[in-house]
Amino acid sequence: MYESFYNLQGRPFQLTPDPRFYFSSRTHKKAMAYLTYGLNQGEGFIIVTGDIGTGKTTLVRHLFETLDRNEFIAAMIVSTQLSAEDLLRSVVAAFGLDAQAEDKGQLLARLEKYLREQFRMGRRALLVVDEAQNLSNAALEEMRMLSNFQEGDKALLQSFLVGQPEFRDRIFSAPELEQLRQRVIATHHLEPMEEEELAGYIEHRLRLVGWDNDPCFTADAVEAIYNHCAGVPRRLNTLCSRILLYGALEEVHTIDGETVGAVISDMASDQRQVTPTSSAIPRPASRPVNRQNDPSIPLESAAKSGSDQGGKEKEEMEDRLNQLENMMKSQDETLKQLTNLMAQLAGGGSKDDK
Repeated sequence: MYESFYNLQGRPFQLTPDPRFYFSSRTHKKAMAYLTYGLNQGEGFIIVTGDIGTGKTTLVRHLFETLDRNEFIAAMIVSTQLSAEDLLRSVVAAFGLDAQAEDKGQLLARLEKYLREQFRMGRRALLVVDEAQNLSNAALEEMRMLSNFQEGDKALLQSFLVGQPEFRDRIFSAPELEQLRQRVIATHHLEPMEEEELAGYIEHRLRLVGWDNDPCFTADAVEAIYNHCAGVPRRLNTLCSRILLYGALEEVHTIDGETVGAVISDMASDQRQVTPTSSAIPRPASRPVNRQNDPSIPLESAAKSGSDQGGKEKEEMEDRLNQLENMMKSQDETLKQLTNLMAQLAGGGSKDDK
């Protein structure tokens, strides 16, 4: 909807990871440096972690886009709660091989044969496991065993493990993962974007869809966006998408801090409407939801929203009372007319009888 209003060729802040929108922030530059270092080493494990929404998957897909397909064959799996054998089947399938086999030995033989064929053609195999925090220790040990495939002194498979912060903590604390730890050659933790990078991030994404300075984001708008999202790309994308929609609906071409605040208040209102309430404890409809303990919403916005809601409910109540009063007046008038008519009829009937 807002694309046509602002003459954009697509959605600049979509939530689906897309390597085309990769933005090289400071923390992502460091991560790419570690990944490149790992590629040059040609062995071992590279671990990249980050909180939800910090752009881990986009980083990995960007890495894939930079690879020379004549030198590398890459595969990616998104981990769920997999057993060791299920993980092996997923790896086999990710490289385009038949994952059906009577036993684990057949799967391993099939994968090893494929990796050796790729090596003879001068191509190195890379495996990326996303959401690696979901892997069990047994599955991680299976990953380590796959790294044993070698041709002379060259590893046939190199792995990148991408996950949330707790994954790195587990890797470096679990005694049973000692052998895997010894094969980790680099780690990096993705941090949120820094405030001075946000304006460049917004402009980068907008320009990729044909932006021509419409809308214009003011400095206080950028500051308000950062303060609300704390530099987390996914949260930034969600808020900026809503800002563009709001701007199109209100026909706004300059996005300022006040506009951002209005959108944040709208989003807070949406959250209140979808928040489930307990059926055992009825909540009065006129009582506003308390948002003062929600760190994601400015207290000023929460107070204003609550005040606006209370005022609106008061106006609605007054309107209903006025409607009832008017109805009662109308009924009284009708009763008076009926009474007069009945009196006239009664008087006329008496005269005729005489």
